[in-house]
Amino acid sequence: MSDIIIKAEDLGKKYVIGHRAKQERYIALRDVLMKNANSLWQKTKDLVQGKPIVRGDTIEEFWALSGINIDISEGEAVGIIGRNGAGKTTLLKILSRITEPSAGRVTIKGRVASLLEVGTGFHPELTGRENIFLNGSILGMTRREIKRKFDEIVDFSGVEQFIDTPVKQYSSGMYVRLAFAVAAHLEPEILVVDEVLAVGDAAFQKKCLGKMEMVGQEGRTVLFVSHNMQAISRLCHRVILLDGGHVNHDGKTVETVRRYLALYSPSSQSHAIFEDEPSKPIHLIEAHLLDQDNKSINSSINFAQRFFLKFKLHIRIPTNDFVVMYSIFNMFDEPLALFDIRDSGSSVSIGRPGLYEFTAEIPNPLFVPGTYKILVKGYDRNTGASEVVRDCLSFEIADPEDFRGIERPGLVFKTVKWEIKSYQLTNGLG
Repeated sequence: MSDIIIKAEDLGKKYVIGHRAKQERYIALRDVLMKNANSLWQKTKDLVQGKPIVRGDTIEEFWALSGINIDISEGEAVGIIGRNGAGKTTLLKILSRITEPSAGRVTIKGRVASLLEVGTGFHPELTGRENIFLNGSILGMTRREIKRKFDEIVDFSGVEQFIDTPVKQYSSGMYVRLAFAVAAHLEPEILVVDEVLAVGDAAFQKKCLGKMEMVGQEGRTVLFVSHNMQAISRLCHRVILLDGGHVNHDGKTVETVRRYLALYSPSSQSHAIFEDEPSKPIHLIEAHLLDQDNKSINSSINFAQRFFLKFKLHIRIPTNDFVVMYSIFNMFDEPLALFDIRDSGSSVSIGRPGLYEFTAEIPNPLFVPGTYKILVKGYDRNTGASEVVRDCLSFEIADPEDFRGIERPGLVFKTVKWEIKSYQLTNGLG
């Protein structure tokens, strides 16, 4: 096993937060003066004693992290996921030595380069060139090392034209480009990156993910926090799920991401009724998911079970060129499949305004176990009038017993024909 490069033992971080008491409708001036005097005296005492100054009439201890135990080996690419407020950034700040833990201890072997928020380690009055040397020095690099990497950093960042401009004049995207370029190119043993990459455009994010993959292939350690499960799945082989300041799960990426989506995603919705909007020329009234016996589906769908989508459209305009379709998305909002009524050989002859019901089979088995969402669309090709309802229904494909415990990467499932040939090896070969 590789050497442990980061070890956290019973790690915890506590903050003291204040709460303001509910104000009465009438407060006398003398009460305000006395309250402010007492508050000033209390803050002065806290300042002298080295305690945090907290605003509010009452205080509360809040543990952003508690009982964190993790071991990260050299060369691992580890994702850290969880909802907002789960403690992800707090953990990274402790690992980056920006803040001290309130409990437990963390041992780190090697130099850490971190990119936690726009502007970390940069001085706004200095130019991009000067900040490269400043940030590099903070990370423990010598001037010679920084000069050797300088051209590579500038080229990666794409801000060469503005390298001698004070960074306070940079856009947030330019700021992040330069900051990431410095952190990634100065050869730290540990690279820590927070959701800050979301500030950049799609091309820059792709470039950064490629660089982080390269850093991992070079045997260095990457810690990556993101709400983008595609990026997490591409970069990380192991993911830690935080929930309420605790480790909810620590394991393989596919398993942890699935647990995260199940924990925070809305439950399956197999029946929906939509409020009428008389001004709309086309309106989705209701939608259902039905089993092969025409009964509503109230639980997860068996991996091989046939099921159907039924929905009603109120069409208030005459039309003779009407198109109906539905799409299926995964929980990352990636479109997986589109089913158009024209491809089925069915003719759609609407003509008069009225209420129309459509039923379509959803091919199965098609999707690997997981949660999926449905988009319904109906539109008139002549007038351009349309009705598009995203996430109108959702369903879950259950994990069959035969596949349980077997990692099945990918998004769709389809059986194919296999051909197997057997050869007998002779002359001692094999």
